[in-house]
Amino acid sequence: MKSNKYIIEYSSTFINHFNNILRYFVHKLKNKIGAENFYNEVIKEIEKRSKNPENYEKYISNKKRKNTYYRIYVKNYTIFYVVKDNTMQVRRILYSRRNFSKLI
Repeated sequence: MKSNKYIIEYSSTFINHFNNILRYFVHKLKNKIGAENFYNEVIKEIEKRSKNPENYEKYISNKKRKNTYYRIYVKNYTIFYVVKDNTMQVRRILYSRRNFSKLI
């Protein structure tokens, strides 16, 4: 088990989805403070996880994968990431009630 912090890398898919969620908070829900709080909570949870990213819940997929997916729960959303060497690659953020097996 490595004790130093991993490098965090964000995929373009994650960034696009995260931005869309934040826009939804601001424009549809008219809740800028909610968007800021959600943004801060997501970043905080990812950074906290980057200390030991492999010590958390794995996402068991029906698909054969080269890398194991892990997940983080923040409010009604699930963040998916993989670990490669000393890098934590944050790949997706999805509404938690979605059918993940079709999306990941």
